[in-house]
Amino acid sequence: MPFDARIDAYIRKAAPSVQPVLKEIRAAIHAGCPDVVETIKWRSPTFDYKGIMAGMATFRHYTTMMFWKARLMEPRLSAADRKALKQASELKHGESLPGRAALVRLVKVAAGLNEAGVTLKRTIRKKPPVKTPPFLAAALKRNATAQANFDAFSPSNRREYIEWLADARQDLTRQRRLEQAVNWISEGKSRNWKYER
Repeated sequence: MPFDARIDAYIRKAAPSVQPVLKEIRAAIHAGCPDVVETIKWRSPTFDYKGIMAGMATFRHYTTMMFWKARLMEPRLSAADRKALKQASELKHGESLPGRAALVRLVKVAAGLNEAGVTLKRTIRKKPPVKTPPFLAAALKRNATAQANFDAFSPSNRREYIEWLADARQDLTRQRRLEQAVNWISEGKSRNWKYER
């Protein structure tokens, strides 16, 4: 598959000492999965094969080769390859990558998971309900329409208002936000109504 010019640019912008590491990661990914598709996601080089497979990024003190399904890869790896996976994901500048053969084996396992359609199970954590702060409860009590609308809002809409008010650092800011919130709530508007379609 053709190389993405944006990844070439990403590598050129990296520190000279890191460029060979990024080139080696890229070469190992192509060697382990010749049909890989290069792209940029989240401002970092990403490699797709029947879905997101791997990526690489460089930061001030380290470079990382990350696998989208690393957690699912680990049980399928030998002890040496698990060590290589950890080493490639936490590579401090100046340290060496695992050998090409180990990286290629990791890529083949990752590609095999995507080929088989194995997916990550998402765990959605429910947020605990938020309590209406006394100052908001008092302001809503003085405006029956705002109180009725606030009570009819979804928990997420109520949370957005409560967190916005709680994030105010100064009392004056909180008071300004409270007045604005009561106005918007009495009009039946959610906190981010300007961005809704």
